[in-house]
Amino acid sequence: MKFYIVIPAHNEANLIGLTLESLANQTVLPSKVVVVNDNSTDNTEDIIDQFSEKYSWLSLINNSSEALHLPGSKVILAFNKGLETLDTDYDFIVKADADLIFPENYFEMIVKHFQSDPRLGMVGGFAYIEKNGEWILENLTDKDHIRGAFKAYRKACFEQIGGLKPAMGWDTVDELLCKFYGWQVTTDESLHVKHLKPTGANYNKSSRYKQGEAFYSLGYGFIITAIASLKLALRKGKPFLFIDYLNGFWKAKKDKKPLLVNQEQAKFIRQYRWKKMKEKLLH
Repeated sequence: MKFYIVIPAHNEANLIGLTLESLANQTVLPSKVVVVNDNSTDNTEDIIDQFSEKYSWLSLINNSSEALHLPGSKVILAFNKGLETLDTDYDFIVKADADLIFPENYFEMIVKHFQSDPRLGMVGGFAYIEKNGEWILENLTDKDHIRGAFKAYRKACFEQIGGLKPAMGWDTVDELLCKFYGWQVTTDESLHVKHLKPTGANYNKSSRYKQGEAFYSLGYGFIITAIASLKLALRKGKPFLFIDYLNGFWKAKKDKKPLLVNQEQAKFIRQYRWKKMKEKLLH
């Protein structure tokens, strides 16, 4: 199977070399990798250049965006810039972060998953972070959710969900739409991806409200948002984030922010979320 990878990168000089090296060491190589250097002020560009001279499948795109780190929108706008430079002659496409180390068999296994099930729309491994000298699971999401740091999409699925939406919540709405259209989502617990920079390291106060806004934009409604907010705040070990998330939800509702989904999709998403919650309560 032929696959392309797009990597948005902003000031990743310390880490991106490790990511690109891990791609070069794959047992199954990508056909094309585009790194989008998004307004970096360090020597990210120089490091990408060094690798692109060495590997014909790697190319660099420079992108100018606002320096402000807004979760979701900034990274996907950069991803889309990279996507524009690629043809559509691929079997699956990968959005990856610039602070990862992939195990050598990562894409060999991703290919096997896609080949084994034609209805598989998305697949990914698990993120691990270093703590006290050990690599432990970065336990921020349910085990059936693929982290936004490394998502592989079958082309037909990617096109059907309308690509990736430049808003916080993009890496949840993509999976929910995937299920809405009848595609399967698979996570492979054997694939441990080292996540070198823990999630949310760059988030500021205004970003916290964005999470609640994201829940609103997914069509969750208040009760599901409250449950999801409490769960996420506790997982992060910061219970007071619960208030920030709810404030973000009410602000988005008051401002009549547009949803990322239509009414039919929002209804499906709410039903799916309730179903998942009931399953957990029964087990």
